[in-house]
Amino acid sequence: MSSRPRAAWPLVAVFTAGYLAAYLLPTIVGRLSVYLGLGTAQAGLVGSALLLSSATAGFVLAGRVERLGPRRPARAGLVLAAVGYGCAALAGSVPLVVAGAVVGGFGSGTATAVAASGIAAQRDPHRTSSLGLLSVSATAGALYLTIPHLGGGHRLPFASIALVALLVWPATARLGRAAPAAGPAAPATGRLPHRRSGPVLAGGMLVWSMAQNALWGVSGRIGVGQAGLSEVTVGAVFAAALGAGLLGVMGAGLLGSRLGRAVPIGLGTVIIAGSIVLSSSAGSLGSFATGEILWNTVYPVVLSYLIGLAASLDVRGRWAVLAGSASSVGVACGPVLGSVLSEQAGYPGMGLILGVVTLLVAVPVTAVALHTGGRPLVPGSVRRRGGAPAALLAVTTGAVPGAVPRLGSPEQAVREISPPALRRRPARNAFRTAGPGAGQSNAYASTSDR
Repeated sequence: MSSRPRAAWPLVAVFTAGYLAAYLLPTIVGRLSVYLGLGTAQAGLVGSALLLSSATAGFVLAGRVERLGPRRPARAGLVLAAVGYGCAALAGSVPLVVAGAVVGGFGSGTATAVAASGIAAQRDPHRTSSLGLLSVSATAGALYLTIPHLGGGHRLPFASIALVALLVWPATARLGRAAPAAGPAAPATGRLPHRRSGPVLAGGMLVWSMAQNALWGVSGRIGVGQAGLSEVTVGAVFAAALGAGLLGVMGAGLLGSRLGRAVPIGLGTVIIAGSIVLSSSAGSLGSFATGEILWNTVYPVVLSYLIGLAASLDVRGRWAVLAGSASSVGVACGPVLGSVLSEQAGYPGMGLILGVVTLLVAVPVTAVALHTGGRPLVPGSVRRRGGAPAALLAVTTGAVPGAVPRLGSPEQAVREISPPALRRRPARNAFRTAGPGAGQSNAYASTSDR
């Protein structure tokens, strides 16, 4: 994809269509269990199959979106999503519903892969990813408030996702066409960069997403079974948590890169770990609501920075797609993990385990942010890798505009370039110490060897 996309809003629209199924997964699983007679574990497996299909699409398309161009795969993904989820909505038998969910999941993953590749090529990937999360959170929140009042059994959630895919279709006309075979910014045969940091980030996002969705998969049961709340009260708590999530995404967009990526990711993950422990051990409305709302406020903030970090590792978006697909695998496995842990260790024990795992995964992920993202440029600490005291002097003495980065902007990565070795001829006269022409011969030798 081009490093200068024409506009960000088509990417935001495609991102919304691709991510919406994961956001609506709780209501999809719940309605499959209630209206199709599936057990809780069976309905969860259907949701896991949907997300695993979405992750498979991401792994297949990683590195190929640029060659194909964003428009064709985006349209193909939206068609698959509309057809697959539409068939799942119309079908009345479990096999057809599962088949439609898997096809629709592959379409969602395709759309997400296109959006992730485009976001990586933006001037400010974090801002675009924040807009995407804000859009999908608002859309999911509106559906969560609307679907319960419309009935429709298992059909309505699937039909809603299919309808959103169709509505997003016109936005694909604003996406670029296939990239040329080679370009100065990102050659088509370029080697995948950050071959150490990228896998660490992808693996960290898999575990991080698994821990988050392990709690999300059993949060309703915690509220009803352990905290003694009614389903109406639990629904109100979830609605408030979604609203808080919108505020969190807006705050992340306003904060931008002023603090870099390491601080929001590291500190936010620590807060998330505490929220998981608090919510899983809740015995009253106050502790349950506090844990869920705090968790849902910080979760999208950290997620937006993780997406931006993955996008920054490769301008072609390959690490963004791979890390996003790994995150989808974690999302798919999360509910199963939460059910197993809650049965074996109880809800408080499950929360403690998930909190510790979340803290442990924060270490390598934050290290990747520090290693690849640099430190923010703030007054009193402006410097580049390798050290350049003149940078601080330029900031404080009024240098030419544009000569130094703006205060508060993230530090740019510096790539080391190894020039070809200079060929030097031996200086035969370099060590002459006598004779009338010694000085002249030394000077000649030193200049002729350059």
